[in-house]
Amino acid sequence: MAGFDEFFGEDYLYFWEQVLPEERSDREADLIWRLLELEPGMEVLDLACGHGRLANRLAERGVRVTGLDSSALFLERARADAAARSVEVEYVEGDMRAIPWQERFDRVFNWFTAFGYHPDDELHGLLRGVRAALKPGGRFALETISVSALMTRFSRAGVTERDGDFLVDLRTFDPVAGGVRSEYVAIRGGETRRYELFVRMPTFPELRDWLLGAGFTRVEAYGEDGEPLTYDHRRLVAVAQA
Repeated sequence: MAGFDEFFGEDYLYFWEQVLPEERSDREADLIWRLLELEPGMEVLDLACGHGRLANRLAERGVRVTGLDSSALFLERARADAAARSVEVEYVEGDMRAIPWQERFDRVFNWFTAFGYHPDDELHGLLRGVRAALKPGGRFALETISVSALMTRFSRAGVTERDGDFLVDLRTFDPVAGGVRSEYVAIRGGETRRYELFVRMPTFPELRDWLLGAGFTRVEAYGEDGEPLTYDHRRLVAVAQA
């Protein structure tokens, strides 16, 4: 059964495209701009940038964006979209657990539950890498699922349909590991593919402690609307000050 690297490919882009309409990407770019207090000319790293839906929008506003991702397919899409928008973004293929820059960026962000697919010790190292990549006084935003809200609406199965194709998600919450184990079954174009993933979903206090342990000085919690985090918010945005 395929895992993390294989899942984030053609099937992901095909089924998630309808979950990520243009309006949502515009709204999330607005939120990143506001929470990170971005200004034209700043150096910004989109960590696990995917197909560039946020990096390219921010570049249109005048920040200098670098996108790091492990998927050559995603980066190809990101570069094509940047060209279509007539913006310049430096796209780099690499592992976000090994960020290759030191004190280069004014701001870093990691969005849409791109964090949590590795063991805790590697996630701690990843956060230390983010801190090292930031200039003194820089800021980092990490956006993920709010686990407290997830527990109020958790279901063991979900189905996404697109043009007669289906993505089935069979999931369980592991309270010992602190995350969700999913088996995805993609039925598309007459073929069936299976993927198995685990994503760690720390509570905000856990994530705050991890960020402080990585060298950040202050961490604040917001929801998907940019307001202080409440029990009803479905998404968690942790904003950390270097």
